[in-house]
Amino acid sequence: MNCLLPSIAFAVAIIPATFLTFAQAQPANEAPQPPASYYPAPPPLEAPTVQQGAPTTGLTSPLPRTPQKVERTEIAAESEAQLFAGARRIVWGRYAKIKGARSGDVTVTREGNLWVVKGRIDSVAPGTEGDWASIDGVVERIAAGVVQIRGEVAFRVAKVEKGTPCKVAGLLTFRRSGKSQVWRLAEGDNPCDGTRERFDLVYEKAADKRPVTAQPKRG
Repeated sequence: MNCLLPSIAFAVAIIPATFLTFAQAQPANEAPQPPASYYPAPPPLEAPTVQQGAPTTGLTSPLPRTPQKVERTEIAAESEAQLFAGARRIVWGRYAKIKGARSGDVTVTREGNLWVVKGRIDSVAPGTEGDWASIDGVVERIAAGVVQIRGEVAFRVAKVEKGTPCKVAGLLTFRRSGKSQVWRLAEGDNPCDGTRERFDLVYEKAADKRPVTAQPKRG
């Protein structure tokens, strides 16, 4: 029992000293420290680096915003080019079998190294007056049985889209087979009602306009 007395006395002496030290560190009349304005931590001085992709300039697309400019016509088949140079008529299959239907006119001209195609057909068959189809473009390439024209073909049909012309544009392909002298538009489906228009460019031999020499009369 006597051995415990020194330990108790030491503990009693330590407790007041500890309380006094804490009281001195935290005065009773001092206001508590306000919390930090940034929680949980202040922002970094620089934003984190973000990985950037490839630049979007100079990219190509299947459907460019600006039409591709053709500066010269590529001739891959001279015989085809000679034949196509004689294209004179347009036949519009939508009305071709109606009694009274007529063909239209198309011209193929050369402007330096570039071939230009322009033409129009106005329907005159009964009940179709006012309808028309047209072509306007430049020839990009001529190969055996194929003529590629960059431009547009328009179809105006009164009963389709209230008469608003429906157009197919871009690189248009006209195909000819065998000994035929007709090039038919491959992309000839009307984009407004899906009708197969059968838009044809037809070769026609130019008329011989040379003066005829008068034959002497026989006596």
